[in-house]
Formats: sequence, C-alpha cells, structure tokens
Amino acid sequence: MNILFTICGRAGSKGVKNKNIKEFLGFPLPFYTASIIDLFIKKNVQYDCDIVLNTDSKDLISFFNDKLNMKVNIIERSADLSQDSTPKIRVIQNSYSTMKMRLNKDYDFIVDLDITSPLRTLSNLEELIEKKINSGADTVFSVTESRRNPYFNMVMETVDGYERVIKSDYNARQEAPDIYDMNASMYAISPELLIKGKGIFDSKCDIVKMLDTGILDIDSERDFELMQVIAEYLYNKINELRLVKDNITSILSDK
Repeated sequence: MNILFTICGRAGSKGVKNKNIKEFLGFPLPFYTASIIDLFIKKNVQYDCDIVLNTDSKDLISFFNDKLNMKVNIIERSADLSQDSTPKIRVIQNSYSTMKMRLNKDYDFIVDLDITSPLRTLSNLEELIEKKINSGADTVFSVTESRRNPYFNMVMETVDGYERVIKSDYNARQEAPDIYDMNASMYAISPELLIKGKGIFDSKCDIVKMLDTGILDIDSERDFELMQVIAEYLYNKINELRLVKDNITSILSDK
C-alpha cells in the first residue's frame, strides 16, 4: 500500500511572523510534523511511504534540505497556489499530481499533516490511517469534542434579537447531538476526490478524535505562547506526546 504524506506551508504569516519556521520548545515547529511521520514509517514498514513538502518559502525548504536527515521531496509552490484565498485542498491536489508524475507511482491515499499542530501522537496518526483503510470513507479527518453546542449554548443575532444557532427544545447539553470541532491537524484523502476536484464534504467522511486540550489555532503571538505552555505541560504528563518531541533529535542532520 502506497501512502503520500503531504506537508504544506506558505511563506510568512499574518498572525504570527514566520510561523511555519518558528522555534517551538527548542525545535522548529515543522520538525514535529516530520518527526511523527518518521515514527510512523519506522514502525509500519508494511507501507510504502513518500513525503513531500509543498511550499513557496525558501527558508522552509532550506530547513528541510539542510537540517533533516530524512528523505523529503520538495515542490516549490507556484504563485497562484500561494494566495490567502487558496483552499488547502488545491495544494494537496497539486502535491498528489506532481508526486504521481515525478515518481511514476499511484497512491492509495494521501495523508496531510498540518505544520502548526505539534501535539499529535503516533496512535492518533495510526488510527487515522487504519480508519481510512477500513471505513470506506473518502476522507477521514481529526476532530476534538466541541465545548459549545449550536443546539444548546450557541446563539446568533437575528432581526428579533438573539436565538440559538439551531432551534431546539433541548434543556441540557447532554440531550443535544454530539458536536465536534474540526482541528485541521490530520486528513487522509482518497486520490479520486482530488482527481475530481471535489471538496472533502462532497463525499463520505469519517473522523478520529484527538485530545481537545492539545489543539489551539495559532493565529496570534499570544496563541503561540499559550500553545507552548500547554505543550510543555502535556509533554511532561503524556509519554506518547513527548515521544514525538524527543524523536526530533534522531532526524536532525549532522551537517
């Protein structure tokens, strides 16, 4: 079975300057993503895996080429795929089509891991891939349990004042349907979805759940600082999370 791992990152960042190459608890942030892929490949030798970095950042390319001793293919992203409004699914599609042609290889599915999500475990990634293989879903993505529920304790403004986002008669959160937040950390996607140019919700989807306290959208410097505080606490508490951080030293180049 052939798996393509994609790592996608643009140059610069509006919320956090140079977010994709910023140091996070002693290591460049993207190396946490490289580390968990390395752990998966070493443990799961039954799969034929390739890794590709798709970016318009010269600094990010230099980080992967000069500082890591693992094989990572590079795609220098074109300007039309580097806009603020460019959907990530288009970048993943470009990664797949380019690698398929470059290596003359078909992939059973593509796994995209977000650079700004350092708090993943190997079992999270293995569960994602196992579910993609066995569930029949075209896309499997990671979620966390939502702390708010549109059926119960989320409201929106209307012409008549404020009301629940979804009208309901639920009197307790436990009565409302389970709601999850997409955390954008991990996606496993069928090639057919990319070939047809569809979005992930245009076909059958499934989910894997991740630790909710381990995910924070890094959209500001304060978010970045808070994530480091959370991460340092969790690395000390959860061995499987710390394994990803500790493994970074094994993939660093001696150059």
